[in-house]
Amino acid sequence: MIPNILTIAGVDPSGGAGVFADLKTFSALGAYGAGVVTALTAQNTQGVTGVHPVPVEFIAQQIDTLFADVRIDAVKLGMLGTPEITRAVAAALRRHNVARLVVDPVMVAKSGHHLLAPEAVDALRREIIPLAEVLTPNLPEAGVLLAGSDDNRNAAAAAPIKTLDDMRRAARALRALGPRIVMLKGGHLDGGESTDIIDDGSRQIELRAPRIATKNTHGTGCTLSAAIAALLPQRATAADAIRDAKQYISAAIASSGQLNVGSGHGPVHHFWNLWRR
Repeated sequence: MIPNILTIAGVDPSGGAGVFADLKTFSALGAYGAGVVTALTAQNTQGVTGVHPVPVEFIAQQIDTLFADVRIDAVKLGMLGTPEITRAVAAALRRHNVARLVVDPVMVAKSGHHLLAPEAVDALRREIIPLAEVLTPNLPEAGVLLAGSDDNRNAAAAAPIKTLDDMRRAARALRALGPRIVMLKGGHLDGGESTDIIDDGSRQIELRAPRIATKNTHGTGCTLSAAIAALLPQRATAADAIRDAKQYISAAIASSGQLNVGSGHGPVHHFWNLWRR
C-alpha cells in the first residue's frame, strides 16, 4: 500500500524548503503527499523578506477536513511560527490520534530570519515534542529547546555543543522532553564528516556521512525530516527509516550542483535518483 504522508508547514516560494520541498521528498521516496499550510513566506535562496501566518482557525479546519476523508500514515511538522498556531496544531494532532509524527523544530531560516517566535518555543517544547516519534533538531535548535527546560540537567546540556560527547549528552537530555526518538544533527560541528546522534532511550547510534563542500544546503532540515516521515511506514523500524533518510539527503546534497536555482543557498536535488540528465 502506498502511504499517505502529511506535511504541516510553511510555504517557501523558491521550492527549496517548507511544504513544496516536503512534497517533492515524499514523491521521490514512493509516498503520496498532502499538505496543510501554516504560513506564507516571501523567500528566495538569499533570504526571507516577509512572513504571513495563516489564521489559526483555518489551519485547524484544513487538518480536520483532511483527516475526515484521507487516511494519513505519518505526519511531518515544520514551521509553526506562533504560540497560537503551535497549540492549535498540537490539539489537532491529539484530536486525530496521530501516532507517527516527525517534528522538525524550525526556528531560523538559513538566512538568519526567525521563523518561530521566541514565545512559541515553550508551546513547542510542552505540547508538540511529547507527541513526536522522531525529533530532528540541529545543534542551535537543541540549545534553544534545552535552555528553557524545567529540568536543570537539560539546561546544563544546553551549553554550547562543540564535540560528539556534547552531542551525546544533549541528545539524551532532549529525549527527556518526551519524544520517542531524537535525531540530533551534527552538521554545525567542524570536521570532515557530518555525524548525527540517534537516541531512542536505550542506546545511541552514530550516523556518519562525508561533509560535502557546497553552498546548496537550503531546506536540508525540511527534506531530511520529510524523508523520515515518508519512510517510517515503509521500513521495518524507525532506525531503518532514519538511516535511509540520511542516505537520501546526503545524495541530494551531493547532487545539488546539477541544479541552477538562485544565487544564494541553493536547494538540494530531491529527484537525484529519478531524473535523467
